[in-house]
Amino acid sequence: HIVSDGWSMGVLIREVVALYTAFSAHHLSPLPELPIQYADYAVWQREWLQGEALDAEVAFWREQLAGAPQAIDLPADRTRPPVHGSAGHHLRFTLPKSLVAQIHSLARQEGATLYMALLAAFEVQIHRYTRLADFLIGSPVANRQHRELEDLIGFFVNTLVLRARVPGDLSLPDLLAQVRETTLAAFGRQDLPFEKLVQSTEVARDTSRSPLFQILFVLQNAPAQTLALPDLTLEVLEPESGTSKFDLTLSMMETAEGLHGFLEYSTDLFDATTAARMLGHFRNLLEELATDHRRHISELSMLGIAERRELLAAWNDTRTEIPALSFHRLFDLQVRISPDAPAVVGNGTVLTYQDLNHQANQLARHLRELGAGPEVRVGIALERSPAMLTALLGTLKSGAAYVPLDPSHPRERLAMILADARPAVLLTGERLQGELPVPEGCRVVCLDGAWDEGGLLAAEASEDLAEDASLESPESLAYVIFTSGSTGKPKGVQITHGALVNFLFSMQRAPGLGASDVLVAVTTVSFDIAALELFLPLLVGARIELAGREEVSDGALLAARIASSEATALQATPAGWRMLLDAGWPGDPGFKALCGGEALTPDLAERLLPLVGSLWNVYGPTETTIWSAAGRVEPVSAAVAAPTGSIPIGPAIANTTLYVLDQYFDPAAVGVMGDLFIGGSGLSRGYLGSPEMTADRFVPDPFAGKAARGARLYRTGDLARRRGDGTIDFLGRADHQIKIRGYRIEPDEIAAVLAKHPGVRETVVVARKSAIGDPRLVAYLIPGDPAPAFDDLRGFLRDKLPAYMLPTDYVMLESFPLNPSGKVDRRALPAPEAAVAADRELALPETPTEETLVAVWEQVLGRTGIGIHDNFFELGGHSLLAPQVISRVEQTFQIRLPLRTFFESPTISATALNIDLLLLEEIEALTEEEAAEMGVSVV
Repeated sequence: HIVSDGWSMGVLIREVVALYTAFSAHHLSPLPELPIQYADYAVWQREWLQGEALDAEVAFWREQLAGAPQAIDLPADRTRPPVHGSAGHHLRFTLPKSLVAQIHSLARQEGATLYMALLAAFEVQIHRYTRLADFLIGSPVANRQHRELEDLIGFFVNTLVLRARVPGDLSLPDLLAQVRETTLAAFGRQDLPFEKLVQSTEVARDTSRSPLFQILFVLQNAPAQTLALPDLTLEVLEPESGTSKFDLTLSMMETAEGLHGFLEYSTDLFDATTAARMLGHFRNLLEELATDHRRHISELSMLGIAERRELLAAWNDTRTEIPALSFHRLFDLQVRISPDAPAVVGNGTVLTYQDLNHQANQLARHLRELGAGPEVRVGIALERSPAMLTALLGTLKSGAAYVPLDPSHPRERLAMILADARPAVLLTGERLQGELPVPEGCRVVCLDGAWDEGGLLAAEASEDLAEDASLESPESLAYVIFTSGSTGKPKGVQITHGALVNFLFSMQRAPGLGASDVLVAVTTVSFDIAALELFLPLLVGARIELAGREEVSDGALLAARIASSEATALQATPAGWRMLLDAGWPGDPGFKALCGGEALTPDLAERLLPLVGSLWNVYGPTETTIWSAAGRVEPVSAAVAAPTGSIPIGPAIANTTLYVLDQYFDPAAVGVMGDLFIGGSGLSRGYLGSPEMTADRFVPDPFAGKAARGARLYRTGDLARRRGDGTIDFLGRADHQIKIRGYRIEPDEIAAVLAKHPGVRETVVVARKSAIGDPRLVAYLIPGDPAPAFDDLRGFLRDKLPAYMLPTDYVMLESFPLNPSGKVDRRALPAPEAAVAADRELALPETPTEETLVAVWEQVLGRTGIGIHDNFFELGGHSLLAPQVISRVEQTFQIRLPLRTFFESPTISATALNIDLLLLEEIEALTEEEAAEMGVSVV
C-alpha cells in the first residue's frame, strides 16, 4: 500500500500479459499513452481537499460518527497487549455458488447488493459476539470514481468507517434497509482520506488498538484478470504474510465457483481454532439468512449442530442418582455407623455423634410441642458453639426449616429479617435474648443449660423420632437464608431438603470427604456456605472443629487451630486464605483447600498449590444451594487465567446445568460472553414472600425437554463465557451486585437505606478498588440543606446495616454525571478523597507511639490523612486486615497486643495507650540488673 493497491495489481497483470504477448511475437507495445499520472491525481486531491470542500467532508463524517463507541472487544483468547502488534495469520474459505446465489436473490428482493447482505450478516455476528448495538466497522473502497483513474497504478484505495446500528430485535429486512442507507451515504463521501478523518475528528488514541475501528470488512470488486502467457503455465500463489493489520479482517471475492475469501486475525488475541469457529458462525448465519430472510435477529443462530449439542448437552451431562431422603435421616444412618466418633468440637466441648443425635432429638420433640413441623420456620440466633449445630439439626429433625441469624447484625436489620421470616419459635441464648427484636406470636426458647440435669430439655426422650412420610419429603423446606436485596431490604432464599442433599452428596464425591477427615468450620451460620462446613462432615462420619470468632479473624490463631486439631480440610474465601497464608501457615500435603465466595485469582492459587494436597475452586449463588460448580485447580489452569484474571469455574456438580446464554436466550458460542444461568436439582423455591422477584430471577428452562416440564433456570446476573474445554470464565456482573470478602452485597440496598436520611437528596453506592487492591464501598450523595455530617451518616447506617455493608467513604457532589440514556454514569464518578471527613479537624498524633501507628495504618489501609480518633473499620479496615496491624505492632514494639483488644478499641489513640501500658508492664517487671543492662530507669 505504499505505492499500490489491489485494483492496481489487476492493471499490472493486464499490462504485463499484453506486453509479454506483444514482445514475444516481436511486436511493439499495444498500450496507449496514459493521459494522466498518479502524481497528477495527488496534486488534484491536495488542491481540492481544503477550505469549504474539506470542511463539508469533515462535517459529514463527524455527524456520522458522533457518539459512536470507538473500541470493540471481541471474544479473544488472550488479553489485549498494551501495544497493538502486527502478528497475524490467515484462514481461507469458500462459500458455495448455490449459497451465494441465494444471498444475491434476497439482496435483490430488498433492493440491496451482495455487499450489503454480507455486511448485514457480519454485523449480526459482531453484535452477537459483543452485545453492542452500536459499533464501527472499516471497509475499503477502490476510490476510482473517474474514468481516467481506472488504468493507473498507484495507491487510490480509501478506508470508510461504517456505523453499524443493531438496536433491539430488528427484522432482517429492516437491518438490510439500514445497512443500505448507511453504506450508500458513506460511499457517496469516500473522497476524504482516512488519515484526514482521524486527524479531523476527536479520536481517543490508544496504543493497544487501531483508531476508530478494529474490524475490517472487504468484498473485492476489482476486475479479475486472467494470468495466461504464450508457452507458459502459471499458478497464482497466496503467501502467508504472518501479519494482521487489524483484530479481524474478513475479505471475500466473488468468482465463478462462489465466494473465495480469508479471515485475517491477530495472533496476539486469537487462536486458530477460535478463528475457524468464527468462520463457521459467519457461514451458519448466511445459511440462516438464505433459509428465511424475513426473520428477526433473535431468531437466528450462529451455532452448528455439533456446537449446540456440546454447549447444551455434553457439558451438562451431570445426571446422578441421589437418595430421596432428608438430610437429618441421612445423619441418623451415620450415627448408627459411628455413634462414639467425635462429631463436633468447640468452646471446650466435644459431642460424639450419639451425643449430638440425642440432644437434637430432644430439641426436635420440644419444638414439635411448640408447633414446629413442615413449612414452619424456626429462627436461630446463637453464639458459635456445639449448641448452635444442635439447634440446626434439632430444627430439621422436627420437620421445620431454620432461619439463621447473626447476633452481631444491627437490631433494625434483624427486625426486618424476623418480620419477613415470621418464625414460630426463636432459639437463642440468655445473653442475646433481651437484644433480639422478637416478633409478636414468636415463642423464645433459651438453650443455655437446656440439656443439663433439670434443664428445659432434660426430660425429653432422646431416641430417634418415628419416621413420618410427611416430614421426609425432598420438597420440604430445610432453611431460609437472607441475602442482600436491591430493594433496600434483605430477601429470604428458600432451600429444600432435596436441594441440600443433592449438594452434599455431590461434594462428598468431589472434592470428597471421608470419616477420617477433620474440617475446620470458620463461616458464620447466616452465610449459606456454613451448611457445607456443618453438614457435609456429619454425612460421612468426619469431625467438625468449630473455630471461635477470634480464631476466624486471626490468621495465627486459625493456623494454630488447624495444627492442633490435625485438620485435613478448610473452606474459606480468597481473603480468608490470604489471611492464613500471611500468618505463615505451612500447609499440609494431604490438605483439601476449598476456595469460594469470590473469584480465585492466579496469584493466590499459585501460593496455595504447593502447600496443599488439592485446591478446589467452588462457585455458586445462594439461590442454587451453596456451590453449583467445583473444579480442581491444577498448576496449568492457575497459570492460564481468564481476561479478568481469575481461575475458570466448573464443572457443574451433580444434577446441575450451567448455561451461558446470549441476550436472545440462545446458547452463547464458545468464547463469547453471555449471562450465566443455572438449572437442576439445586434450585431454591425462590424468595420468601416475593413471587414477583422470584418470577423475574427464576425463568422457564427451554432446554429441559418434555420429561422435565416445569423446570426452571436461575438468572445469576453473572457474566461468563465457555472455554473450549467446557470450563467457564467468570467475567463480572451484569448488574451492580458485588462480593466483598465473600459477602454478597447489593449496593442499591445500601443506597436505599442511605436515601432515608433527612440530609440526603439522592445517592448512589459503588465499589472501588483501594490502593491496596481491596474493593471498598463508596457512597456518593447529593446533600440536602443543611448537608449532613459524615459521622452522622456513618452512625445512621451503622444502626441499620451489618458492618460489611458500611461505606468507607462519603463523597458529596452537586450533581451526578449522566450517560446518554440519562442514568448515573458510575464510571464517571470521581475518585473519593483519601482524607477523613472534611467537616471536622484532623486529630494529629501527639506521642511517638501514635506517630508510628499512623504510619502503620496508612500502609495497611492504603490511604493517608488518618486521625488518631478515626475508627479503623470505618476507614475500610476489616477483620482480615486487623491481623496485619497486630503483626506490624509486634515487629515494631516487640510486644504481643491481643487482637481482641484492637477490635474493642479500634482507634490509634486507644491502641497507642494499650501499647504503652503493655510496655510499662514489661518495664516494671524488670529487675534492677535487667534495667541497668538495658539502660532503663524505672520511675
